[in-house]
Amino acid sequence: MARRPPPPDLRPLDALGSIKIKLGVLVTGAVVAASLITWVGLANRLGPSRTLPLAVFGALIVTQVLAHGMTSPLREITAAVRAMAKGDYSVRVHASSRDEVGDLARAFNTMAADLARVDRARRDMIANVSHELRTPVAALQAELENMVDGVTYPTSETLQLALSQTERLSRLVIDLLDISRLEAGAVDLNISSIRLADFFAESLDAAAFVVSASGKKLAFHIQVSPEGLTVAADEERLHQVTANLLSNAIRHSPDGGTIALSAAAKGRRVVLQVADQGTGIPPDQRTRVFERFERADPAGQADSRGGAGTGLGLAIARWVVNLHGGTIEVADSSPGCTMRVTLPARVRERGRTPAADAPRQAKDRESGVA
Repeated sequence: MARRPPPPDLRPLDALGSIKIKLGVLVTGAVVAASLITWVGLANRLGPSRTLPLAVFGALIVTQVLAHGMTSPLREITAAVRAMAKGDYSVRVHASSRDEVGDLARAFNTMAADLARVDRARRDMIANVSHELRTPVAALQAELENMVDGVTYPTSETLQLALSQTERLSRLVIDLLDISRLEAGAVDLNISSIRLADFFAESLDAAAFVVSASGKKLAFHIQVSPEGLTVAADEERLHQVTANLLSNAIRHSPDGGTIALSAAAKGRRVVLQVADQGTGIPPDQRTRVFERFERADPAGQADSRGGAGTGLGLAIARWVVNLHGGTIEVADSSPGCTMRVTLPARVRERGRTPAADAPRQAKDRESGVA
């Protein structure tokens, strides 16, 4: 919870909507106070030697009272900036005035809230990456130590275990690099027209190893309407999206289940779906699964239908789809889970991304995916 500032100072000019008007009122107030004191002093025959100092002192008091309220937000902002420099992002500024200083205070509060959210995300990212790296590293270290100590011998099984942990580390590093590049906007899309029937067939060929490793007997069904349907996309990046979705579907499908890949034209857009017969995702988890390192088990706690078990697959898929000007969501389906990707059908200029501000659009859409 954000730490609140001390009770606000007296701010009699907060109702005025311009700093220029406030300065005018301040000067007018000081002049009126000085004139009134001078008139009273002369009327009571105090003489200039006593009236003038009293007039100046009265003008200074009026100026101090009015100016103190005008500059209070600036002093609070200064104190808040010093606190933020020490890592405290909970401080907020009391923004009650309607002038430019009040606008600055409100903008500062918005910035402080954003920085606090980014700092929490950074801390969570470090904690999650540390956890994800520690697990395979510990397993790999234990296996190698056993070999060195002679407890176990380098058989094909032990070497396969070491290799699988190394591959998991490699996948995690690749996913982290992809996330960094996508968030920085340092990705150029090589847009071309992709025939989806052939694309789905290639995706299933690439997923054959995942199916084999799962030990499950699964059936796959492809439906494209119309048969020659094409979509405008970067083929390599779109393969990355479908690979993640297929990997999740395979991992969560029951033995003997069916995974359906479908594509259909909807006006000027193309809708792609990957549906499985697994446990599904509860409605209240369907937005969170697109966040980094989020996981959800069948009991409905945290989820990770993300790529290759790193918790990053759907975050990467969301960024890639947003860069194409599309959307990705968990569609209503029962039983199982249906992941729906909507992309523009029109081919854009080759080598250009659909929008320069795609990373910001992606952040704004996080709360709207459902």
